[in-house]
Amino acid sequence: MPTFESVEYSCANQVATISLNRPEARNAFNTQLRQDLIAAINYANQSSDARIVVITGAGKGFCAGHDLSDGTGDFELTSQLIENEYRAFLDGIYNSDKLYISAVNGAAAGIGGALAMCCDFTVMAESAYIYQAFLPVGLVPDGGATWHLARTLGYKRALQIIIEAEKIYGAQCVELGLANKIVPDEELLSAANAWALKLAKGAPIPQRLSKRLLQQAMTTDLSTAISAEASVQDECVASKDSQIAIDAFFAKTKPVFTGE
Repeated sequence: MPTFESVEYSCANQVATISLNRPEARNAFNTQLRQDLIAAINYANQSSDARIVVITGAGKGFCAGHDLSDGTGDFELTSQLIENEYRAFLDGIYNSDKLYISAVNGAAAGIGGALAMCCDFTVMAESAYIYQAFLPVGLVPDGGATWHLARTLGYKRALQIIIEAEKIYGAQCVELGLANKIVPDEELLSAANAWALKLAKGAPIPQRLSKRLLQQAMTTDLSTAISAEASVQDECVASKDSQIAIDAFFAKTKPVFTGE
């Protein structure tokens, strides 16, 4: 099991948990945390022990965004930071064959909000919130926040949230489609882990392909989506897991999927 300076990584029962671990800074991103998160996500993506990955934050907050004390006022350096370091772990989640759950405690602000939204599923504590903390410090959203907000909320609501920069708490996030579930604060990690354990028992191949199909469906037409579904259905049917599921159906038992 790898160890990192500013990230805690664990894995049990095919569920990997990555916890941002700078609680004294509300898990704001400095250079070390960015590098550790990239490494942890890469490790989880390559690990045969993990099928589902949970990302959360240690202490009282999920992630307070970019650590301004670690930043730079140089435009070129700032843009390269976003392109090379933030993009690396966000792409690692989006392009992963595995499903990611963000378990949001406290604030998911700035790039922290982008991280939460980038995960495939989101569970939020009742007191948690997503906060587009960009305009108050003279910046625009980054880390793909505009992409997620526009596709989830539509132009007008997304722009309102960005311009007004108000905190969106868990219940409203669920209502808007920015989160899947809201739970009491003290139940956040147990609820996220229980959901991850349930998903880990599912069939990995159709899970992976469903993730890809939905990503593609967001930017394509109906006819193309039908063709894409048909092409990957053959891969599912040809898998050992499909036969396992069919046998279990007739035997009236629960299938145990192997990912093959």
